[in-house]
Amino acid sequence: MSIRPFGTAPDPLLTPVPESPAPDLGPNREVVDPGLVDTAQTAAGSIDWVSVAAWAGLVALAVALSAVALSTLWWMLYAWRSRGTHRSTAFSEAPHEPRHTFTLLVPGRHEEAVMGQTLDALAAQTHPNVQIIAIVGDDDPGTEAVCRAAASRHPERIEVVVDDSVPKNKPKALNRALPFATGDVVGVFDAEDEVHPELLRHIDSRFSETGAVVVQGGVQLMNFRSSWWSLRNVLEYYFWFRSRLHFHAGARFIPLGGNTVFVMRDALVHNDGWDAECLAEDCELGVRLSSQGARVAVAYSAEYVTREETPPTFTSLLKQRTRWNQGFLQVLRKGEWRKLPTVSQRLFARYLLSMPFLQAATGILIPLSLALIFFVKVPTAVALITFLPLIPTIITVAVEVAGLGEFGRLYNEKVRLRDYVRLVLGTVPFQVFLAVAAMRAVIREGRGDTSWEKTEHTNAHRADVDTDAPALETAGVAR
Repeated sequence: MSIRPFGTAPDPLLTPVPESPAPDLGPNREVVDPGLVDTAQTAAGSIDWVSVAAWAGLVALAVALSAVALSTLWWMLYAWRSRGTHRSTAFSEAPHEPRHTFTLLVPGRHEEAVMGQTLDALAAQTHPNVQIIAIVGDDDPGTEAVCRAAASRHPERIEVVVDDSVPKNKPKALNRALPFATGDVVGVFDAEDEVHPELLRHIDSRFSETGAVVVQGGVQLMNFRSSWWSLRNVLEYYFWFRSRLHFHAGARFIPLGGNTVFVMRDALVHNDGWDAECLAEDCELGVRLSSQGARVAVAYSAEYVTREETPPTFTSLLKQRTRWNQGFLQVLRKGEWRKLPTVSQRLFARYLLSMPFLQAATGILIPLSLALIFFVKVPTAVALITFLPLIPTIITVAVEVAGLGEFGRLYNEKVRLRDYVRLVLGTVPFQVFLAVAAMRAVIREGRGDTSWEKTEHTNAHRADVDTDAPALETAGVAR
């Protein structure tokens, strides 16, 4: 063992790593600490503009969907905004004495199972001055036989008009019968409608009270237990006729309902009736009359609503919703709404009639936005904004739950817990369905396909129906 001399430094415990030689910076060069480099300057040259565009699209989509959801929610709640508004939406408790005469048009095509009962119910109206015109196609002997039998039962009220137009649709049938109308007021009903016997007295009173050119009565689908989608379809009608149409009437721009709508005959004759090529002839007539400044009154009382059924199959519902959406697009393109007197009315009209486009765009963009959220790294702020539409959506579902409960109380229907569960669970699938129907309408319109897709009826809203066809008698036919 060697002994270190006193005063010498000890050996290091670890062998030090030799230092790298300093770089040759050359003249006028400085060493810059990397931590002091301007990171903003570096980042500016490496911005991922594709990601930024995707994030901006997500934000824009979220804001747009939120705006649509909020406006829809406001329309749904309009009738309940105050006690006075709620009272004003109903018929008067004590109607005036009858002052008008009525003609009721009832078009039917392959409606043997339902049209006879509808005509009998209309013939039972307590109003003293009612003319009923059943309209059937010249190629539909089954429905024609049912209408003839009804006319023989009520010869003082029911007439039959045969529609020989080709191809056939509802507005052509209505126009075919209009020259035979003798009443001051022309009303439209569908072949399956269940109508309260006192309805026309209240409609007559509404005309007298308001001086309106058009009175829109309430329509309510009833068979909410038939399927998961029929439940949501029933609630759609409830909020549409109970609240939304009152808002549209107040805004003086209203797409009328397809039936239980009553128009002064002079106004119809002046406008040459209904647009024979439009798939939403009710909406088109409402827009046309609104653009002329016609006053429209809306009334809804549960006792006097016209009761109907939801389409019997999901395919039938898809076709019906496609037809409505495509009709809205036709009315938008026709441009009568441009004659509305104020800018706010024209903007509102464009927004409402463009709804099928908005729903179709939603159907395309929702899966795209979900893919971006799950597969693309999104900033926290953008991710939070994408959930913004959930707020009005959740509130809307809560309003629908309350509306289902009120529907049950008004119509003496027992709403069970499972009905509320179906309502909530069906929210997203029904929104997807609406988007699909809107996209289908856009595709059909783009192809120029305006064929009428008829909705079948099975009397699901009527109890104790005898489905056996009775013996039919022959009655006269007006041509």
